[in-house]
Amino acid sequence: MALMASTRREVDVPSYPLWLLIVAPFAALGLQSLISLHMPQFDYVDLPLLVTIYFAITWRYPIGGTLFGAGIGVLRDGMTQHPLGVFGIADAIVGYLGASIGIRVDTESLLTRAVLIPVFTVLHAAIVWVLENRLIEQPYAWIWGHEGIRAGVNCVIGVILFGLLDMARRRD
Repeated sequence: MALMASTRREVDVPSYPLWLLIVAPFAALGLQSLISLHMPQFDYVDLPLLVTIYFAITWRYPIGGTLFGAGIGVLRDGMTQHPLGVFGIADAIVGYLGASIGIRVDTESLLTRAVLIPVFTVLHAAIVWVLENRLIEQPYAWIWGHEGIRAGVNCVIGVILFGLLDMARRRD
C-alpha cells in the first residue's frame, strides 16, 4: 500500500486481462437477450447493468466508468425495443456514480456491494422511466413491487457475479 496516496484510487487500482474487458460485456448482453427471449421470468435479472456496476466500482475512474456504461448501454439499446440512447444514458450515469463512489468507499466489502447493487438497480430503472415517460413521452410503467424484486434478485446474482469477476483480477 502506498504511504503517500491521497485517494483510494491511487492506493489500489485493479487491472483486468483485456479479454475479460471484452468478453464480460458481450457475454452479459448475449446471455441477457438469449435467456430473456426463452424465459420471461429472467426479466428480473439485469446482467449488463451488473457488469457496468462491477467495473465502475472497482476501476474507481469516473470517465472510464461513464464510457464503459455508455458503451454497454448503447449496445443494449440496439437489442431492445427502447429508443436508441435510453440505456446508454442510464448506464453511463450509473457507471459514473459507481466509479465516483468507488473512490471514496471500500467496494471490496460484501456488505457494500450488497447495498450498492440494489440502489443502482432502482436508480437505473428510475432514469429509464424518466427518459421514456418524460422526455420521449412513451408509456413505461413503474411498478414498485417489480422494481423491489428486481433489486433483490440483482443483488443476489450480482454478489455472486462480482466474486467470480474478482477471481479474474490480475494480482501484482
